[in-house]
Amino acid sequence: MSRLAVEKEFHDAQARRRRQALRPDNLFLGDDSYLDHESWVRPAMDQLGDVRGMRVLDLGTGHGMAAVVLARRGARVTGLDLSRGYLAEARDRATANGITIDWIQADAEHLPFPDASFDRVWGNAVLHHLDIGRAAAELHRVLRPGGRAIFCEPWGDNPIFRFARRHLPYPGKERTPDEAPLRSDCLPVLRRWFPELRREGWQLLAMLHKLWGGRRSAGGLERLDNGVLRLLPPLQAWCRYMILCLPRSAFFEPAGPPL
Repeated sequence: MSRLAVEKEFHDAQARRRRQALRPDNLFLGDDSYLDHESWVRPAMDQLGDVRGMRVLDLGTGHGMAAVVLARRGARVTGLDLSRGYLAEARDRATANGITIDWIQADAEHLPFPDASFDRVWGNAVLHHLDIGRAAAELHRVLRPGGRAIFCEPWGDNPIFRFARRHLPYPGKERTPDEAPLRSDCLPVLRRWFPELRREGWQLLAMLHKLWGGRRSAGGLERLDNGVLRLLPPLQAWCRYMILCLPRSAFFEPAGPPL
């Protein structure tokens, strides 16, 4: 079975389990419940800027929460996912919240859109499931010159976090066989298509709340992180998550096929 087929099967099964536990009132969404469910989500989405009237692709839309938030901000949103099961939940969530969104089932490494289709692309924990070279080439192709993509991705440079992810139990640990957190060795591939790439690390010490539990401990650790990372920016490479900003230059065109 191919890598993408395994990914689809895994996420369809995950969506079926969610469907069994999903109540109709769970479909209603307050923006803050999505934007604040992890510390990096709100600042990452803020990097999209004012999206009113823009065409925005929610890549790997999953349960559709980000798509609903973006549509409420005035964007014309397309939600794309490999999993038919997750798209069914996303459609139901948009309907329950009175939101109109275009939904597409497709492979993010072969996007079914014309060149320069989108002003912005959003993705939360999706790039690390993909072939980075193919995904970057497709993102560059479908973004309009001057547009940008914003991704929140698990980061794997920290050996302590690698050990914890591999060996320690914590909520939400399910993963597909082929996925792995991104690492710094992916950056040259991304910069081939997006030479103005910027990255911003989140959760250095705050990862410990996964073991201790509770938002109270998380809040204190996040405040400590903010101070430490301001004083020592190189430590961002050792954070749990990374915000990646990929601006599509109006003047830069890479030569050759994807790596």
